[in-house]
Amino acid sequence: MRSKLMYPGNTEFAFTILDDTDDTTVENGRPVYDLLTELGIRTTKTVWTYDAAPENRGPYFAGETISSPEYLKWVHQLNNIGFEIAFHNATMGPSVRKETISALDFLENEFGKTVRLHCNHGQNRENLRWGINRYNSFVLKKLFGVVAKIISFPTFDGDNPDSPYYWADIAAERLSYIRAFTFRRLNCMDIPPGRPFRDSKNQISPLYFNTADAPDIMAFNKLVNPVTIDRLRKQGGWAIVSTHLGKGFYTNNHVNVDFKSTMEYLSSQNGWFVPVSQLLDLIKLEAEIQAMSSTELLQLEWAHVADRILNKIFGSPLY
Repeated sequence: MRSKLMYPGNTEFAFTILDDTDDTTVENGRPVYDLLTELGIRTTKTVWTYDAAPENRGPYFAGETISSPEYLKWVHQLNNIGFEIAFHNATMGPSVRKETISALDFLENEFGKTVRLHCNHGQNRENLRWGINRYNSFVLKKLFGVVAKIISFPTFDGDNPDSPYYWADIAAERLSYIRAFTFRRLNCMDIPPGRPFRDSKNQISPLYFNTADAPDIMAFNKLVNPVTIDRLRKQGGWAIVSTHLGKGFYTNNHVNVDFKSTMEYLSSQNGWFVPVSQLLDLIKLEAEIQAMSSTELLQLEWAHVADRILNKIFGSPLY
């Protein structure tokens, strides 16, 4: 899908942020969201429902959960003013099926809305279509399997009906969207297939979607700036930027200067700044959503591997 979308209110492009909750606390998160709120930019914030025991947290453990009363109060405030609250697994460590279901139930009861979007977290055992399961390519599966053995990469069982971590059926019943691959480019219209999609070999699923990739403040500022925003606007494109707003966006008692300036510039442009699911809903209406063919999936998977390799070599976004 490469033709321009018709955005609401005669806006020219769309931009939003998908914020993985890693490292986010009330202290470092609130000022960033206060800025977005002031500028009229609404985004999607993932959350963890529960704390995890220290021995189960894995390598990515920083950040608060909504088990903290102050954090829960703040997330309620975000929900009430139009930010989307999404799922980043039940907690920062592996969760069995009943814990995942309990976490989803809690979020929906607490915030009065259906949880529509999910992003896998780090190395959680219950991740969906993660690790070797991300690939249909026989070659990529074999290569990933070799690498996984060398570095002792964990297995992921969210899609395995025989595992206590299985919940793919629950995701199919309750979710609308699951993040798939991330790429080093801002205009997601240029990331194949340029729309939400289904995997022809994985029918029990919501729609998958790909995003731009900016894991921390340095990567974000390289990817998103007035020059790239102007390019996105001229292209009539749309951007979903996966990032961690808890990773350097607010330090030393102030919001990063370059980020603040860029967001101010962004808000002055004729763009549509809505949460991720709302943007994906529009794209879904205007695009023909169908299962990707085996050839299309292979092209996407190899494009992602190439992007990761180039990122390791050059470390700069592609435009």
